[in-house]
Amino acid sequence: MAEVPPSAFSMEDANARFNMGFPALVGFHFLEWEDGRAVLGLQVRPEHLNLGGVIHGGVLATLMDVAGACAGTYCADPARIRKAVTLSMTNTFTGQAGEGLIRAIGTRRAGGSRIYNSTMEVFDQKGQLLAMGEGTFRLRSSSTGPAGEPV
Repeated sequence: MAEVPPSAFSMEDANARFNMGFPALVGFHFLEWEDGRAVLGLQVRPEHLNLGGVIHGGVLATLMDVAGACAGTYCADPARIRKAVTLSMTNTFTGQAGEGLIRAIGTRRAGGSRIYNSTMEVFDQKGQLLAMGEGTFRLRSSSTGPAGEPV
């Protein structure tokens, strides 16, 4: 199979892959996705807030989990996908936001053919750090190669 150039994969492709189930419920979308890095955006809505009127830590943890996993699962072919599961994740919450667009950035830092580590950060619309974390992820058996598996 011929390798597909990165330009063949668009953010529309990425967002279509996650427009179902829990990701659709949360409402995040991809801003950037490339090998080793994923950036998600989320427009804060009332249902994302806790009783104190700020974004719930579970929403931030979800964004970090997805960004960290996706940092290691990029596949340039829009007809294929790579999948991973979270083995462990540690989060530290450092700020609060009650509105606006927040960004979660996941960066793959190290790893082997199946298991990899990512660091994650979440920022508010002013660039203030809301949370940071690190995670360990495992590629599913069918996703170990860069070509992934059919969607």
